[in-house]
Amino acid sequence: MKNREVQDLVVIGGGAGGLVVASVAAQLGLNVMLIEKADKLGGDCLHHGCVPSKTLIHTAKVAYEMRHAAEVGLTSVEPEVDMAAVNGRIREVVEHIQQHDDPERFRSYGCEVIFGAARFVDSHRVEVDGQYVEGKRFVIATGSWPFIAPVPGLEDTGYLTNLDLFSLPELPKRLAVIGGGPIGLEMGQAFARLGSQVTILQRGAHLLPQEDMELTDALQACLKQEGITVHTGVEVDRVSHGSEGILVEGSEGLRLVTDQILVATGRRANVDRLGLEAAGVQFSKRGIEVDRRMRTSQKHIYACGDVCGPYAFTHMAEYQAGIVISNAIFRFPKQVDYRIVPRVTFTDPELASVGLTEAQAQEQDIEVGVLRFPFSQVDRALTEGATAGSIKLLVRKGRVVGATILGAQAGELLHELVLAMQTGTKISDISAAIHAYPTRSQIHRRVVNTYFGEKLFSRSTRTLVRWINRLLP
Repeated sequence: MKNREVQDLVVIGGGAGGLVVASVAAQLGLNVMLIEKADKLGGDCLHHGCVPSKTLIHTAKVAYEMRHAAEVGLTSVEPEVDMAAVNGRIREVVEHIQQHDDPERFRSYGCEVIFGAARFVDSHRVEVDGQYVEGKRFVIATGSWPFIAPVPGLEDTGYLTNLDLFSLPELPKRLAVIGGGPIGLEMGQAFARLGSQVTILQRGAHLLPQEDMELTDALQACLKQEGITVHTGVEVDRVSHGSEGILVEGSEGLRLVTDQILVATGRRANVDRLGLEAAGVQFSKRGIEVDRRMRTSQKHIYACGDVCGPYAFTHMAEYQAGIVISNAIFRFPKQVDYRIVPRVTFTDPELASVGLTEAQAQEQDIEVGVLRFPFSQVDRALTEGATAGSIKLLVRKGRVVGATILGAQAGELLHELVLAMQTGTKISDISAAIHAYPTRSQIHRRVVNTYFGEKLFSRSTRTLVRWINRLLP
């Protein structure tokens, strides 16, 4: 690679955020260079995260339904799990989606794509494989990496992360999952449904500590009902090789033997070896520090996605990329707004939420009304035998300020509430909207009607109705 002319925009990182910025900037006619450290575009979400994990989750659900077919009047069958075949399908799905991230597609837009590790040498230049690239503006979108809890003995015994979870040669008979967050729960349940004996170890008192406690406890009960062992409030003190497998020891008398350990204790920003000090870009262990316009301490250098947080979601990286495009390309000042951020944990049942939880409303001294409705009273859920879970709305001044749904396809159902919050729609409008029957989305109308039902059938309303019918013909 030769020294090149000054680029209008240099994008470091070929994941969701970086790809959005690079493609838009190039199609608008800017001189753009996209630099990716790995040998393929797409980032962690495509190759090691969202796509392979949801593909595995679907396979595991099919295995679970085969095993429980008698519940719907069919003959139950114990599936034979061939991990090579399972992983083969995962690769097929990834490769199909990879076509959208083909470097030639971006080159056709006029974006130059190179592969290699970029390192800042000063605030306007990066070095890639011994060559220098100068840019007027930069976007850092290098994502995140699994954070490995400092457990004594873990390096000696070996462990799995999302980086190697989807290439296992065979299904582990016993799997210990350290971490009760989204990755730990999703993968723990998936492997349990495929046939592993799964134990989830959570340091905090509750799974998914950022979510609504009432519904995370209900989710925990669902996981236990499937045969998954869940320990909360435990610290893993050490792991070691034992005569019968890997020995895991910890607080509260924890002692178990497993064949594999999945570490799902969070993520850390990919800031190492970027030369951020040389560029004058401020960062911490949490990632690159940015303002509400996604600018770093060097105003011509932007960041988006996991590398700067505060949410490690692909949809957040894409949203932040839009903010970068507005500020860095159109020079139109636009700030991020994190008040309405949907999030989904893809267990079965799914847990989906947006806005405040009840605990957060209490902490912020925000007075809200709480509405609840169970899926067990939704006809479509009954027809499909998917009655676990419920919806919980926080309402203030007639509008939704927070929602959590635990149930089948909760992630799909959530977005009616996301839109309602985004547009300031009143719950009376949700009640008035016709919801097709029988669909799960009827739960939205049913839950808000619990608010109006109390007033509708009150003593004062009953008295009014009697007088109306006496006085009017």
